[in-house]
Amino acid sequence: MCFGFDGETALQESLARKGAKRRGLLTAAAGGAAALTVGSQTAASAHRGRPHGGPWGHDHRRRSIPHDKISIQLYTLRDALGGEPGFDVVLQRLAQYGYEKVELAGYYGRTAKELRKFLDGLDIRATSSHDGISSSRSALRTKLENAATLRQRYVVVPYLASDSLSDWQQWADQMNEEAALARRYGLRYGYHNHAHEFTTDLGGGVTPWEVLTDRLDPRLVHLEVDLYWAFTGGVNSGASDPHRFTIDVIRDAPQAVRQYHVKDRDGTTGDMCDLGTGVIDFPRIFRKHRVEEYIVENDTPDVSPLTSAAVGHLYLDHLEY
Repeated sequence: MCFGFDGETALQESLARKGAKRRGLLTAAAGGAAALTVGSQTAASAHRGRPHGGPWGHDHRRRSIPHDKISIQLYTLRDALGGEPGFDVVLQRLAQYGYEKVELAGYYGRTAKELRKFLDGLDIRATSSHDGISSSRSALRTKLENAATLRQRYVVVPYLASDSLSDWQQWADQMNEEAALARRYGLRYGYHNHAHEFTTDLGGGVTPWEVLTDRLDPRLVHLEVDLYWAFTGGVNSGASDPHRFTIDVIRDAPQAVRQYHVKDRDGTTGDMCDLGTGVIDFPRIFRKHRVEEYIVENDTPDVSPLTSAAVGHLYLDHLEY
């Protein structure tokens, strides 16, 4: 196994790049998000146990997203988690909004065991996490042991970037090897896209996405498709229909698409926006392929992180497609 890549540094670089696009936050979280809590809690009880079909079925009945498949990437809430109102209050609010699952992007000063105990007290489960490719065998085992302690189902590589074909080939091979070990821990191992995988020319028109989907072992590695970034990849590629581009990304991959990052796109600026306020036709995508987790994310919350979280949950919990 090649451990020449510093995954933790790459993860931090990814977060920094996301942070560079931030818009200013307008208010603290409590007001708008708290006002949405009651509706979210009511929806939570109403939507439990709803039917959910296979990924490419032809059943034309209207469907809804099962409540227990909705999650949130905690990067959306990073400002509130690391500042005010702080980690404990933010997670308590998420539980009030109806979230039963979260996807981690760090432990915020806790050990995996401490975090598991805290989340258990809120009836929230960290089912997934974003973790960079490991720099050593020891680091890999620690990552997987922590994920197992937290009772995760998924570990996901959040970001890789290079103009070198050999880098992408090497990373794909390493992810296959890491995924083989992850399976022994009862974990599914995935890769999360941005837009550059679809547009970077590695030579002869070959893109990173082509390398990954050709080289990642579909028996071991799944895809967590970020719908905003896939749609943006279509825009940046000059696709006449970015929705069709996104659907083709999902449909054509040999790897299973098990998770979505559900993130909307502002029609004017092209920036991220709160769910339901942008131009991405999520029902059209969801009708074509359904997944195991629908993960709310907005790197640049429109009002406040908690409001964005509440709006995202309400949107998904009431969406029909």
